[in-house]
Amino acid sequence: MPRSTNSVASRARRKKIMKLAKGYFGRRKNVWTVAKNAVEKAGVYAYTGRKHKKRNFRALWIQRINAGVREHGLSYSKFMGELSKQEIQLNRKVLADLAMNHPDAFKAVVDKVKK
Repeated sequence: MPRSTNSVASRARRKKIMKLAKGYFGRRKNVWTVAKNAVEKAGVYAYTGRKHKKRNFRALWIQRINAGVREHGLSYSKFMGELSKQEIQLNRKVLADLAMNHPDAFKAVVDKVKK
């Protein structure tokens, strides 16, 4: 029996990759092998980027909390230690938002921790 190829599925697979490569520069947008490699590499970067985003935001929150706490005469590490000792359940995202946008509420939290 002769070998048959499923050209419909092959074409669909290639179209999907070429659609993802739309907007790329040079041969990356219209040559199959180059586009396939570029899209695969872009997927790897996108995956790692989603992990890095979480790291970057946590670092930003820590910097903002540190800046807010130092205005009240504490360091970040002492503040976070006292926060956990007193079992105040506020995460870094919320604390950073308070420090940036609601300084009065943040001051109340810092005063509660200081006592």
